[in-house]
Amino acid sequence: MKKTKVVCNKKFIVGEIDPRLFGSFLEHMGRVIYTGIYEPENAISDEEGFRRDVLGKVKEMNVTAVRYPGGNFVSAYNWEDGVGPKEKRPRKLELAWRSIETNEFGTNEFMKWARKVGVQPILTVNLGTKGIENAAHYVEYCNFPRGTKYSDMRREHGVEEPYGVKMWCLGNEMDGKWQIGHKTAEEYGKLAAEAGKVMKLIDPQIELTVCGSSLSTMPTYPQWDIEVLEQVYDVADYLALHQYYEGQDKGTKRFLAQTLDMEEYIRTIRSVAQVVKQKKHSKKEMKFSVDEWGVWAVPGNAVNREIEAEPWMAAPAISEQIYTLEDALLFAGMQMVMLRNADVIKIACQSLLTNVSACIMTEKNGGLWLQTIYYPFFYFANYARGLVLSSAWEGPAYDCEEFSNVPYIDHIVVWNKERNEVVVFAVNRNEEEEMEMEIQLPDFEIKGIRECISMTAGDKKMTNEKNHNAVVPKPNDNVVLQDGLCITQLEPLSFNVLRLKV
Repeated sequence: MKKTKVVCNKKFIVGEIDPRLFGSFLEHMGRVIYTGIYEPENAISDEEGFRRDVLGKVKEMNVTAVRYPGGNFVSAYNWEDGVGPKEKRPRKLELAWRSIETNEFGTNEFMKWARKVGVQPILTVNLGTKGIENAAHYVEYCNFPRGTKYSDMRREHGVEEPYGVKMWCLGNEMDGKWQIGHKTAEEYGKLAAEAGKVMKLIDPQIELTVCGSSLSTMPTYPQWDIEVLEQVYDVADYLALHQYYEGQDKGTKRFLAQTLDMEEYIRTIRSVAQVVKQKKHSKKEMKFSVDEWGVWAVPGNAVNREIEAEPWMAAPAISEQIYTLEDALLFAGMQMVMLRNADVIKIACQSLLTNVSACIMTEKNGGLWLQTIYYPFFYFANYARGLVLSSAWEGPAYDCEEFSNVPYIDHIVVWNKERNEVVVFAVNRNEEEEMEMEIQLPDFEIKGIRECISMTAGDKKMTNEKNHNAVVPKPNDNVVLQDGLCITQLEPLSFNVLRLKV
């Protein structure tokens, strides 16, 4: 049996985990909002139209922050269309996804939902078709107490006290030619800097995220990030990183090895930020928000074909990707990459929460079921709290076409002082063999095993679509404490969590 040894010292800390790393994302796309989180016609919904079953699962998976309202949607969106009496809100052409937007759900509904589920809201302003003034009015509406046009408009809409939204995104993927209102780095950087300045004049307590490259494969990457940061460095608090991976047809080894690409992407962006910092002779350390990330499971143009087949529908069923075990393993690997960079990555938003590339799938006028990716998110969000520890490892690795020295066992170690717990997350990328993992924690006294679970399946392409319990975590009894070591066996192609009492 192949074996990987992991050694971890409490003195070598990567960084403290910001709870906002376990965020998600809601966009007016497909069925994310309508029949996803909001469905007044469903008997399961509450008095405000929010699906109770979704509320329960979002709380259970411990989502901490949610970005809204976009995504591509935001770049042609006027937030004023989604506030006030619902009967007076306009039906509009939604240009990003070529659908009809009823505006039945807007900012006030989102804020009610966010408070009900207990998540921190992240609002995005339109810097595509709108600009500085519209962004400023949005902050005024949400955060200014009273006595001005937009703060009093909020009060007229039944919200007496300000929302106090702390986190704001300055547009979305403005480097992409698909984006409505696409801009060059120079155009966007200047606009974002001025919009951000005005927004902070209204509320100095807010934090701002500025658009970085939409993907590391963009032709303008990383020059876009350099040029934008040079203009917004003083006003922005975070640079946005977006990353999706597909390539299921490449074979499992190549597919799962893409986490190494994500590592390189983050290393590059960290370097870019340091270059700009030095050019500006600044003391400020730029942090990062991976406010869109996930696994892409449909052919590249499939969503466009879905839209073209039936355009201009309200809440059409588009991009309803069904995830396999294999997808969930890459998803878990991406979460571990972000944790390995917990010193600078402070916010992350899994994309999306319901129905579109989602953790949770809902049935119109029915119930819900959980995708394979739900479970890694659940375990990381609930148990990856505290400090990420640096670890040394020794074990077998493999080479593939794009990457070399890919460890068969990908892992991360987290120390939760409050719970007196060390948690080891691990993915066994080996398709053929069970592997042994030996964990050595010389600075800790391991007092017992609180939990050890493994998620795998007989078929790597298995999903939860028909049998909703086909791919779920199960107890792993193959774990022992021996001579101060913890030794466990990891099944082939599995996601694993080991919680140790210390």
